[in-house]
Amino acid sequence: MTHREVLEAMTGLLAALFTALLSTTIVANALPTIIGDLQGSQTAYAWVITTALLANAASTPIWGKLADLFNKKLLVQSSIVIFVAGSVLAGCAHNVDLLLVARVIQGIGMGGLTALVVAIIGSIVAPRERGRYSGYMGAVMAVSMSGGPILGGVIVDSPLGWRWTFFVCVPLAVIALLLLQRTLRLPTERKQDVSIDWLGATLLTAGVSVLLIWVSFAGKAGYYGWVSKETALYVGAGLLLLAATVWVESRAKAPIIPLKIVTERTTGLAIIASIAVGIGMFGATTFLGQYYQTARAYSPTVAGILTIPMVGGMLVASVVSGQLITRFGKWKGFVIAGAALMVVGFSLLATIDHATDLWLVGIYITIVGMGTGMMMQNLVLAVQNTVSVQNIGAASSSVAFFRTFGGAIGVSVLGSVLATRVADLSADGLAKLGVPAGSSGGGNLDMKALPEPVLAVIRAAYGDATGRLFLFAAVATFVALLATLVLPNRPLRTTIDIDPADDPMRPQAGDRPQVQDEAITDIEVELAEAPATPAELVEEASAQASNSRSATRTATKTP
Repeated sequence: MTHREVLEAMTGLLAALFTALLSTTIVANALPTIIGDLQGSQTAYAWVITTALLANAASTPIWGKLADLFNKKLLVQSSIVIFVAGSVLAGCAHNVDLLLVARVIQGIGMGGLTALVVAIIGSIVAPRERGRYSGYMGAVMAVSMSGGPILGGVIVDSPLGWRWTFFVCVPLAVIALLLLQRTLRLPTERKQDVSIDWLGATLLTAGVSVLLIWVSFAGKAGYYGWVSKETALYVGAGLLLLAATVWVESRAKAPIIPLKIVTERTTGLAIIASIAVGIGMFGATTFLGQYYQTARAYSPTVAGILTIPMVGGMLVASVVSGQLITRFGKWKGFVIAGAALMVVGFSLLATIDHATDLWLVGIYITIVGMGTGMMMQNLVLAVQNTVSVQNIGAASSSVAFFRTFGGAIGVSVLGSVLATRVADLSADGLAKLGVPAGSSGGGNLDMKALPEPVLAVIRAAYGDATGRLFLFAAVATFVALLATLVLPNRPLRTTIDIDPADDPMRPQAGDRPQVQDEAITDIEVELAEAPATPAELVEEASAQASNSRSATRTATKTP
């Protein structure tokens, strides 16, 4: 495809991706108001994000597998419809429970969009040229992430109210659906013997969910301790389910996460880095809006504006690194630099409290944004460079799955850490006022209901506790840095597909042939049995005549 044709095909894809990301950033900035209005707790605050990320992560490998089996255009459109349904339900939610259900539906739709957009681009653009288009994706991500918090703040502060942070995405999704129908032209692939590993997907989701539930409530007043019978039960059940997932995936006909791809060195290291990036990016930055609003008392609109430096850094780093990768064909240096910047940025953010100068916070989050922009799409690029085009959906979705999975872990774990730390700091501050603290750490987040002296203590507690979150994020991104340092530095290929001999999914001796390989074998047999060309026929006739004369001479000399 020419550059113009690729841009036309990407128009609808990027519009769909923009809609999904915009909905996420709008809600993240509106959450303090939403949870306060619905009388939710700090744990509920974290789970509104966690449920969407978990549904996103669990559905991403399924969408990726479907992308290798069915028409990708139809799948993208289906994911948009699912996303719209979840958005409408979320806007109508009257309690936290219904909001969580709606977020699960939204997460399933977002899982399809994030997996399929990357898979489609990977199937029409060679890796050497993909950096340019990854830059376009990074730009869309940056615009949605910068515009979302501001738009969400304006909507929350306006007479429309927080419900329109969900409803506003519906017309945008419809526009994206129409653009996809008009601009994206992909051939319909009808394959036989389609098999989807539903058991593996169920076991994986259940194992992750059990561990996240354990982390969310461990150590909180009224629940159970970190070292307790309940903890042993939750952890044991989660690990057992994940072990069963590996066993099922190793024997499944069409595994939801192909172990041959996941255990390939480049993909495995990229997955480790993606998990760490997810923990740092989703887990830590989710609470940045809460820091500005709850700890620093800014309105949702101002809080959205204050996050622009991070998104600006992401935009510049994503576009520039993508263009330079396309020009020089080198990618590893940018990934390592991105990981290093994230470590530095989160380490600096670990020093903030309720009184840190905002210009310093702006510099710190800019560094984090630049690191994120260099890492996210380029890790996917490194993985796509190692697999064939037939497996690009599964490979891309595997990396996206583990990144989102890391984000779900990060939000849940860091939310639990924040709630516990806020409870301790609040208890100390309220004790000085002579007020019994109770279990305020996971209590109601409706700040308007608190008297002024108590409100000042709670705001200071949230501001001082936030720095600890970024310390955990710095440790996670340091693991990502170590993983990127040992990534194989393979040159980016200039072809769409890979040499079959280098494909990690190519069947080895004793493996059961796949449908695609059987089809290729049939074609080779047909080619071998096809009629020869006229020149080949003449050559064969001459050889036969020569053999006949030799046989006659031999028979004449025989006594």
